[in-house]
Amino acid sequence: MEQRRLGSTDLDVTEVGLGTWNIGSDWGEVSSEEARTAVRTALEEGVTFLDTADVYGDGASEQYIADVLEEWDDSEDVTVATKVGRRIDPHEAAGYTAETLEEHVDRSRENLGADTLDLVQLHCPPTPAYYQPRVFDAMEALVEDGKIDYVGVSVEKVEEALKAIEYPCVETIQIIFNPLRQRPAELFFEEAKRRDIGVIVRVPLASGLLTGALSAETEFDESDHRNFNREGEAFDRGETFSGLPFERGLEAVDRIEDHVPAGMTTAQFSLRWILDHDAVSTVIPGSSSPEHIRDNVAVSSLDSLSNQTHGAVRDVYERTVYEHVHQQW
Repeated sequence: MEQRRLGSTDLDVTEVGLGTWNIGSDWGEVSSEEARTAVRTALEEGVTFLDTADVYGDGASEQYIADVLEEWDDSEDVTVATKVGRRIDPHEAAGYTAETLEEHVDRSRENLGADTLDLVQLHCPPTPAYYQPRVFDAMEALVEDGKIDYVGVSVEKVEEALKAIEYPCVETIQIIFNPLRQRPAELFFEEAKRRDIGVIVRVPLASGLLTGALSAETEFDESDHRNFNREGEAFDRGETFSGLPFERGLEAVDRIEDHVPAGMTTAQFSLRWILDHDAVSTVIPGSSSPEHIRDNVAVSSLDSLSNQTHGAVRDVYERTVYEHVHQQW
């Protein structure tokens, strides 16, 4: 699989990675064996970038990765990125103290069985935290102490991304970007390239909308965020269906599917569309299905989409989606 440099770090990662929110929590029931099989399948297919967080299953996702890597011969070639901060309760900027962040990092080090973590990202901090240099000073201190190699931030909004990259210690930004959430391709991608920031694209399939497998009749498990977070009841609304009303999302996907080339799935089309943006370092679709993971990895070998196709996707976005999401995130 093709690799890309992760910003100004010394890490080369596969352009298709694996996100592990799906196997940790909030996506319905997934057994521990299914979770480990998903991680193992990704590695077998050549993936060298795994993304996780300390809140995915309260550390379970991190532990699944550690279990698989312990038996993996080439584990030193795998980059594991985790996230901390969302366990702060209440989740407010005041809780992002140096002591708390170090405690969370130490817990992730234990879960992942690593003395030094490859990349630790602040996990969608409240907006005021971006304006408190002490938060980023605390992360930089953890690098100096040898507990982490690199610092990143997972953000909800473009404005937060632009603020985060003003801090010298921030090497990567993780952000939602897909055919239904196109705003990052404007100013943020330009700034990321200028500053040599690694861009990790999360929620690339809009919570399954961009797989083409959902319909108005689809029912979701009680433990699935697509059931309980449509209006942002549990966390930011933009995490679920990219912030779109479900019915409007289905309409947009139906229009996008008119432009999917023969032999390519809607999911593959969406991932290829993302990778065609050269500011992107890696995209991290999540799945507990080995078949879907293999299909996702195959995108790396597909040809780029035509300019005409990219224009058509932009047209769908502007006519169907723009008013609902563009200025929100």
